[in-house]
This record gives sequence, structure tokens and C-alpha cells, in this order.
Amino acid sequence: MALTGIGSPEQLRDPNYTPPLAKAIPLGIQHVLAMFISNVTPAIIISIAAGIGFGTPDIGAMIYMIQMSMVFAGIATLIQTIGIGPIGARLPVVQGTSFAFIPIMIPLVAGKGLEALPVLFGGVLVGGLFHAFLGTFIGRIRFAMPPLVTGLVVLMIGLLLVKVGIQYSAGGVPNIGKPEYGSLLSWSMALVVIIVTLGLKFFAKGMLSVAAVLIGLVVGYVFALALGEVSFANVGRAAVFALPDPFHFGIEFSVAAIIGFCLMAFVSAIETVGDVSGITKGGAGREATDKEITGATYADGIGSAVAGLFGALPNTSFSQNVGLVAMTGVMSRHVVTFGAIFLIIAGLFPKVGALITTIPIEVLGGGVIVMFGMVASAGISMLSDVTWNRRNMMIFAVSLAVGLGLQLEPGALQHVPDTLRVLLVSGLLPAAFIAIVLNLILPEELAAEAAE
Repeated sequence: MALTGIGSPEQLRDPNYTPPLAKAIPLGIQHVLAMFISNVTPAIIISIAAGIGFGTPDIGAMIYMIQMSMVFAGIATLIQTIGIGPIGARLPVVQGTSFAFIPIMIPLVAGKGLEALPVLFGGVLVGGLFHAFLGTFIGRIRFAMPPLVTGLVVLMIGLLLVKVGIQYSAGGVPNIGKPEYGSLLSWSMALVVIIVTLGLKFFAKGMLSVAAVLIGLVVGYVFALALGEVSFANVGRAAVFALPDPFHFGIEFSVAAIIGFCLMAFVSAIETVGDVSGITKGGAGREATDKEITGATYADGIGSAVAGLFGALPNTSFSQNVGLVAMTGVMSRHVVTFGAIFLIIAGLFPKVGALITTIPIEVLGGGVIVMFGMVASAGISMLSDVTWNRRNMMIFAVSLAVGLGLQLEPGALQHVPDTLRVLLVSGLLPAAFIAIVLNLILPEELAAEAAE
């Protein structure tokens, strides 16, 4: 019996089934809409952190990075859905630019302009290759990343980045210290985005709810346009069509960048394992096979490594699209393939990237507050699976305090060697490292608990 004209229940649970094109293409575009803003936001954040974003002569570099975010998210997704030998899960896994690496990347590029980018992409390349290597034994290291560790890491990502959302909403880092920073005009644009997003998330259904952040940004953009806060100058200057340019920013290798990206690869790999398991459970009611998990991890890493060669940031599986598979009940990998092709085509037209740069930073800030708040919430949700005995509370307390504290007070590390300081001020790496080590070495039952 057909289900909503798409296929039978058995067909919908089959990753190899292709729905009729009239249904498959819109379903694929739906996946793109659900992840679009999240996918391009890291490129915008890193560009602004480096000083090549809004209002700078190097805005073209930002446009290129946005463009590549779309192209290589699409390519990485194709690697997952179509597969190349053992590479790829051959499941409806949507790849996109990873938020997890942002706390690592910001210290590497902060205020350094274009000169910092070769080192950044050298780290992306090596980190991606190491990520792919993890696929050979990913199943055997999952024990080191229980919900206590993964939940803490995801929570830290959200907590460390909400500052970015507040800064954007108030007018952006260049305006800090100026009278216009934190003005009512700036906050009004951000608040429109937040209010619309919350309204759709709570009171709408279907795609309106799934794409709430995107629609909120569109409404905020229209509001800013009405206020005269939108400039289209960059759109006119952007090329109509452009292909990816290998080694666009150059490649350099830095110990700090390589260590940072390789360490975060562990976190990203575990996240991908969780997403693949979520897809098979939500879409087909079964556990993911070892072959699927290994293939997904290979694709994660290879996709990131290739992206680094062309000036794009590391990719990972997108959890919001896992939820979309469960919501629609459509397990077809070919549906996601159509979405990936749409992403690639959009990325080949720089005017699309240029149009994204016309979004006022305050409007983007409203969306970033919601997105990173959701990341923190996801971390808390993962932590709900933890048994909160004194042992686990101690691990969580020490890891969170050290990680968050170092990020908030980087001056405390002024006497630490440069390489180590870059890694520590991220906050994320020391928190993850402490949590993993303590979880492995501390006994399951502390002496104080055993005596009770």
C-alpha cells in the first residue's frame, strides 16, 4: 500500500529505493533547506574572526569560502550516499560544515587576515586524513567517548560560541567600543529573527518548523532591508560562475593546527557514528552495520581532506537532517543525492555566496544565538543519559571549569609556549582531554561512594 504517494512502507525503509522524481527532488531540497544556514555560518564566523569579512577589502575571500562550503558539503554528501569502494555509508547522510572545529579555528586565525588561512587549511587537510584513518578502528574507540564525554564536548561547543551570537547581534566585533555597538537598531534586527524562529518552531508544523531558523533569517533580512541596512554592492561585483580553485589560499603546516584538528577528529568521528545510528534507527528501525559506520567515517575524513585542498572547512554529518529522516520516514539515499547536487550547483555561482554576505551581521547574530543555543541544548540532552554519581559529577566539574575558564581568561596562559597556548585557549580541547583521561583512569565507584 502506497504511503502518501511516495512508496510502500517497505520501500521507504530501503536506502536503495528511489521515489518518483516529482517527490524525490522536493524532498532532497527540503534536506538542503534544513541545513543551509548552519552549513555556511562557520565560513562566515571564521572569515570575520580572521578580519576578512564584512566591510573589509578581502570580502572576496569570504564569498569564496561560503561558495566552497556549499560545493564541498554537496561533494561530501555524494561520497556518503553514492560511495566509492569502502568509502561512504550509502545511507541518507547529509554532510555539512562542522561547528565542532570553530573553537579550534578561531585562535588560529584571530585578527591575522589572509596570512592565517594557509595554516588553517593545512590543519583541515591533515585532520581530515587522520579522521579517515580513524574509520579503520572507530568501533574499538567508542568506549572512550561515553555520553559523559560527548555530551560535555557538545555542551562546550555551544557555550563557547554563544558569545559570537551576542557580539553579532550587537553590531559585530569591529563596532565594539563604538556608540553604535549594542544599539536598539542592531538588537531589533536580531530579535526579529529570534522571535520568528521561536514562533515557527513552537506553533508551526512540517517544513515550516524544520526550516524555522532559515525562515527567521529571511524575515529578519526583509526587516533589515526595510530599514535600509542591506547593501547589494558585493553581489554586483561577484562573478556569475566559478569553479573551485585548488590551493586557493595555499597550504602550510603548523603543529598547533595539526594537533587541534586531529584531536577534534575523534569528537567528529563519534558524532558521525551517532548520526548514522540515528538514521538507521529512525528510518529503518534497525542498528547500523559496522560496514556503514566505517564507510561513513571514511567519507567524513576524505570529504574534509579534499575540502581543505580547495579552501573549504571540515565537514561532518548533520544531526538536524537525521531528525528529518525520522520525521519524513523516507530512508532513500537517492533523495539526499538530489539535495547534494542542488548544493553543488548553488555553490558554483559566486553571486549566491555574495548574496549571503548581504545579510546584516545583526540578522545573522539572531540566527547564531538560536543555533548555538540548540547545540548547547543537544549537549545537555546527551548528558541526561549519564548516571550522576559523585565520580561523574567530579569529571564533569573539573573538565568544564578548566575548559571554560581557560577560554574566558586566555591571559592566564601567557607564559605557555605558543603552540600549546593556541590549543589550550580553545577551551574545548582541554575540556575534552581531561574528561576522556579522567573517565578512563578513575574507578567506576569512588571510595566515598563505596563507603556509603
